[in-house]
Amino acid sequence: MEAMEDDSLDIKDDHNHNYCASSSSSSSSSGSSSKVRTYLRSQLSVVTTVPQPAGPPVPGGEPGTRRGKLWSGSTGGSKLMDSDSGSESSEVSETDCTAPPPSVEGNLPLDSNVTSKFLLNAMAVEDYRKNHWPNLEKAIDRLLIQNPTDHISVSYAQIYSYVYKCVCQQHSELLYNDLTLKITNHLEQVSTHLQARPPEDFIENFNVALTQYTASLQCIVPVFMYLNKFYIESKLNRDLREDLMKLFADHVAEIHVNTLMPLLIKAHSMPFQVQPSTMASVVKGLYSLRPDWAQLAPDLFSGFIPQINPPAVESLLPDYAAHDQKLQMELSMNGFPRGDQSRKRASDDS
Repeated sequence: MEAMEDDSLDIKDDHNHNYCASSSSSSSSSGSSSKVRTYLRSQLSVVTTVPQPAGPPVPGGEPGTRRGKLWSGSTGGSKLMDSDSGSESSEVSETDCTAPPPSVEGNLPLDSNVTSKFLLNAMAVEDYRKNHWPNLEKAIDRLLIQNPTDHISVSYAQIYSYVYKCVCQQHSELLYNDLTLKITNHLEQVSTHLQARPPEDFIENFNVALTQYTASLQCIVPVFMYLNKFYIESKLNRDLREDLMKLFADHVAEIHVNTLMPLLIKAHSMPFQVQPSTMASVVKGLYSLRPDWAQLAPDLFSGFIPQINPPAVESLLPDYAAHDQKLQMELSMNGFPRGDQSRKRASDDS
């Protein structure tokens, strides 16, 4: 019995459930110590070979496993050390055991990513069609039909906000196409309206259409400034105002230029048949739309725009003087006197 008591082991457990073993007596023989070490090794081999549930990768170790190592102290006892943290702990946290692998959580298959992006884009386009563009379309309608002397209450800050949101949601191309299509449809209606007007009022009506459209652009272009800066200028290398003026040239002015030009030449030959301000507005407007149209009637355009005719030549000075005398005679015959000539110094030829 005494021999058995000498060989008995006192297994102690600390607060971290780390098992320590020592001899029951400090005077135990070397055979008892050998038995103790053999018993502990057999127990530790069972503990370290228990498979652990799959978990997230542990720094310094393989994913989903915990590793332990045996540390021998100077007292002859043995302790199980955690190889990752270095603490004398054999416990494994709950999150290490229950956390799913990274390949399952947070990473969707490629088809799911494409599908989700497609659905989000479809929802964004639907929101643009239902909320943003209808409000912008109403504001554009009101700006296009206004007269220069009329005052229409329009929230420019709200329009700018809609444009800003559309550009930020990557609907710049869609917004630009809708804007140009809307204005194109309006200009086609203007062209149809001009065709129905009588010829004697055609110059006045064309001037009203051009003036009204130009005034509308002074309101439309600033509120679409964000679209102009971050899409039209940066990607298309163009300017919004130039594009919209080109629409007027293509869908209105070019269609009626062959009708308008003979009327302008006739009105220019008959002073005050058309108001001078109207004549100047139409001629300058046509030149700003297409400078090449000045070649259709150089004499007409040179009366309102400088440097239309070629530079003067010294050899043609007598011809210029004869042209001026002819013009003075025509004005005098049409009731425009030269005024009082009594105080004019007599020429040397008289």
